Amino acid sequence: MTGDRGGPTRRHGLADAGRDVVGPMVLDAWDAFLHQAAAVDLARPTRLPGWRVHEVCVHLGAWPDHEALAGLVASARAGGTGTPADVDGTNARVTAAHRGASREEVLAALRRNREATVRYLAEEPEELDTASTVSTVGRLPVLSVVLGQAYELAVHGLDLADAGAPPPPSSVLQSGLAALADVTGALAAASGITGGAALVTPDGGWAFAADAGGWTVRLLDGGRPRGAAVEARADVLLEAASGRTNPAAALVRRRLRVHDLPGLVRLAPIVESAPGIPGAPVLALAARTVGGAGDLLGRLRGRR
Repeated sequence: MTGDRGGPTRRHGLADAGRDVVGPMVLDAWDAFLHQAAAVDLARPTRLPGWRVHEVCVHLGAWPDHEALAGLVASARAGGTGTPADVDGTNARVTAAHRGASREEVLAALRRNREATVRYLAEEPEELDTASTVSTVGRLPVLSVVLGQAYELAVHGLDLADAGAPPPPSSVLQSGLAALADVTGALAAASGITGGAALVTPDGGWAFAADAGGWTVRLLDGGRPRGAAVEARADVLLEAASGRTNPAAALVRRRLRVHDLPGLVRLAPIVESAPGIPGAPVLALAARTVGGAGDLLGRLRGRR
């Protein structure tokens, strides 16, 4: 599902697949999350310490003082310059500033963020899709960061389901895994790592491969490919990747299986350069299991 619109040698994962592929994945994830948010009490506590459903939704919304996508586009137009934002600090600032927002205001902010994504896909030049922007985990193609919304919406959709909302559809969970595979492949390529892994679920999954020429991402129709893989239900994979579930405990309970540990450990240096990346707990578990990279889990702090 990848192409090479960005040049004769450099590959850009799902950003090369284009907006016709990425756009529906992201917008469907937004629609599912908006449905969940409309169906749940925003005052309900979530499994995230100190956060109600209200805070989860506020930090995903677009506000006059917080329009993340606009900043990413501006960074790409400036040549991918700048420094990654302090995610924890930004979350604290935005949720505090809008703690008193009404239900209607919070839902409107969510819709505004979806609309900002629609405008990007409809109005911005396609050349921006593979241009680098400074994301919270480093420099990525703009369309990869747009796809990253699907991961965040899938994970937070599981948070809302835990708080009483309807569960996110399986298609949204798969889009979240696609985004997880894409960003991991991008960071592996940026770190000079040659390797890859598969995220395998009973319904299929996604695999990425990285080298000096970039990275590719492909859909798995069924079965487990050879090489490094993490295998579980889609919700378990996303919860392990985001730290909602302890991957070591999931491994012991056989809710999660890891194949070809040495191949997975080749990706562990990504965690050192970007400790808050999605998937860091799983990579850190692999590194600890083999014993080659120390206790990287202790470096993870406060990522929502």
